[in-house]
Amino acid sequence: MEKDFEFITMPKEKNIALIAHDNRKKDLINWAKNNINKLKDHRLCGTGTTAKRLIETTNLKVVAYKSGPLGGDQQIGARIVEGEINFIIFFWDPLASQPHDPDVKALLRIAVLYNIPIATNEATADFLLTSPLIEREYERKMIDYSKRVMKN
Repeated sequence: MEKDFEFITMPKEKNIALIAHDNRKKDLINWAKNNINKLKDHRLCGTGTTAKRLIETTNLKVVAYKSGPLGGDQQIGARIVEGEINFIIFFWDPLASQPHDPDVKALLRIAVLYNIPIATNEATADFLLTSPLIEREYERKMIDYSKRVMKN
């Protein structure tokens, strides 16, 4: 039987996307300040204003994409597909309707499809960042959904 998955090595130095909705930006920035010693060991990127505010307040190197409503979430999703992002911290606001909700849903779907660790709140971000796996290579299982679809 042909296997319908492969393993992809996530490097020791993770490519982490940092994203926050407007009502959660302050929370993400405070979280980043509290975790600066861990975050500085990784390559960081983020959407629009979030990335700019992180750079200003933490002096971390953060690659800035467009803001979420202007396509930043889709840019992050594309980088996941291309294998350039392998970890997401996304402080989203579950109580506010966003003009780009379909983009957020698409980003979450891509993260699950590509088996990317994603924290959508501070507690999960704490657990992920303090995991021993953050400091070493990790073999991420990538399911080939096209093979599974063809079987059904």
